[in-house]
Amino acid sequence: MAQWERLNELHSVYAQQLHELYDRDGLPMDVRHYLASWIEKQEWERATHDPGFAMVLYQVLLENLDHQYSRFVQEENFLQQHNIRRYKQSFQCYQDRPCSLASIMLWYLAKEMEIIDTANLADQVQRLKMDQSPLQIDSHQDLERQMAGLRNEVQCIEHTLVCLEEQQDEFDFKYKTLKMEVMADKAQQSSVLQTLINKLNQCRKTMLSDITKLLDRSGELQVVLVQRELVDWQRRQQRACIGAPDHVGLDQLEMWFTCLARCLFQVLEFLNKLEELMGKVSYEQDPFLIQKPDLQKRADNLLRDLLKSAFVVDSQPSMPQGKNQLVLRTNVQFSVKTRLLVKFPELNHAMKVSVNMDRDTPQFKGSRRFNVLGTDSKALTMAESQNGGMVADFRHLTLKEQKTGGGGKGVSEISLSVTEELHLINFRTVFELSGMSVELQTSSLPVVIISNSSQQQSAWASVLWFNMLCHDTKDVQFFANFPVATWQALGEMLSWQFLSATQRGLDPSQLDMIAHKLFGKQENYDTCQISWAKFSKENSADGNFTFWVWFDGILTLVKTYLEDMWRDGFIIGFVSKEKVKRLLRRKLRGTFLLRFSESIKDGGITFSWVEYTPADEPDVKSVRPFVKADLTQIPLHEIIRNFQIMEVDNIPENPLLYLYPDKPKDQAFGKYYVDKCGDDSPYLKYIRTKLVFVSKE
Repeated sequence: MAQWERLNELHSVYAQQLHELYDRDGLPMDVRHYLASWIEKQEWERATHDPGFAMVLYQVLLENLDHQYSRFVQEENFLQQHNIRRYKQSFQCYQDRPCSLASIMLWYLAKEMEIIDTANLADQVQRLKMDQSPLQIDSHQDLERQMAGLRNEVQCIEHTLVCLEEQQDEFDFKYKTLKMEVMADKAQQSSVLQTLINKLNQCRKTMLSDITKLLDRSGELQVVLVQRELVDWQRRQQRACIGAPDHVGLDQLEMWFTCLARCLFQVLEFLNKLEELMGKVSYEQDPFLIQKPDLQKRADNLLRDLLKSAFVVDSQPSMPQGKNQLVLRTNVQFSVKTRLLVKFPELNHAMKVSVNMDRDTPQFKGSRRFNVLGTDSKALTMAESQNGGMVADFRHLTLKEQKTGGGGKGVSEISLSVTEELHLINFRTVFELSGMSVELQTSSLPVVIISNSSQQQSAWASVLWFNMLCHDTKDVQFFANFPVATWQALGEMLSWQFLSATQRGLDPSQLDMIAHKLFGKQENYDTCQISWAKFSKENSADGNFTFWVWFDGILTLVKTYLEDMWRDGFIIGFVSKEKVKRLLRRKLRGTFLLRFSESIKDGGITFSWVEYTPADEPDVKSVRPFVKADLTQIPLHEIIRNFQIMEVDNIPENPLLYLYPDKPKDQAFGKYYVDKCGDDSPYLKYIRTKLVFVSKE
């Protein structure tokens, strides 16, 4: 499918990105649309450094615009005639610099491709996300309907209260009138008064019943919001911090929290109005006098509990140049953002948030304590949020270790390593509105604090393990219990690491190889479990390093040197030597695949290819794995392109012909090749040379 057609089929979110792209000056969207097929077929990259060729494309572009103009003349489309003529005039500025026009065309096509890639990634993410099931979507729609119903009930009670006030004024008038009238029949007067009181009493009971029902519904919705939706979001945030493709936006929750809070504030206003009405008229067994205190207490407690749950950490602690969230380094700045999900514009800049470290958390033997330095108090403001949320964005905090360590009351005798210590960053503020004052507090997810970059890898392993397995986000004693992970949870987490770093996760066959490495040959890995020690402490059988060090080394190698090839699916990577032989033994001579080394600590990649003996038996060969030092000098695609092996007659030959299963090598990797020419060529003044890897038979 043509690129422009693919763009026109994208979701509205990406269509908006496309509109924003073409809001720029450079290439009108109408020109891109009407000349889409021609534009996509041209060699714009060549035209950027070939003025003669660029001029040819420029002239053809103007001719195509003339054809479009003629078409609109025939169709009597006056508006498009005007637009095309204006566009052609605007392109006249490139007559003396057609290469610039080629560069602009190339830039727009590349940006379009980025939008398509982003949309494709989103589709992949949506397929991976389990939380956005049809059941959850239905529950959200139901919750939205209930919120709308709650707002409607509040409006009805507001109207009923106005009617009640009018009725009470009428009662008061009639009561005073009867008192002034001289009636011979006192019994009749008493009967009329009793009728008026009974009518008023019934209306008051109805009002109290309506408020009770409103509080019942509010309480039910609050349970759903706090115990289901907020807990689900917190779990998704945990997973997202370790690479999961989970949606962690707070806009929807904020709308629901704000709606419920406003309704409860209105209930309190209603109850204050009842107090006022009761002050004007009251009587024996007045339902206002009997029931209002309990309703007042209930509404107040609901609102306070809601507000306490509404203060959250929006963005977890991270260093600007840090590799991962929740790993902080002493004396290095980090940022963290808190948010109040109850958005009242009248509180903008009115609430101050303070930050502190490890308050009221248990300590271990020898555990460190830290002070938070920097601006440790900020206002909740709507100005620092892209969507207008009430946030306090701490951007320049640092941690400094206290000179006096742990000890004293509440200290556990268990001793943990530095990268297993979990610390909480705490935040406090006070909500004050309409006479209500509530102290709010929240905490970050547990962070691991390091003092040296060499501890980064181990610290990240601890963050992964905690957030993969622990739902209690305040459990700083987590690593005292040596938790165990199922293969299902571990495999999913390992795939997230690649997905978040490269936009491509691990497929089932790759995960199967990793499971085999960890557990040996099994019929089914679903019941397998792995301990924390085996994951990150005990050396594997393949080398003097742990499983996590090996895996993370490969991930770093891919992210740094092989990302495009990995994302395009050209690297099988996680595949055993035995399976390589099975995959290649029936393939054409020169078929090769790329796999990761199992015995290199910091990550290595090699290729294996198949030859055939004179007896027509398959012979699978491999080369020494390429590591960081190799790939820093020559990209892997250039190694594959120019790799040579010395045959018996010292005749060099490239044995790599087809990327598994059967794709010609240059067809697969051609888009990565870079042959510089013109002013960029390094060979204008020197003899042309090429750095290649040559292997002996």
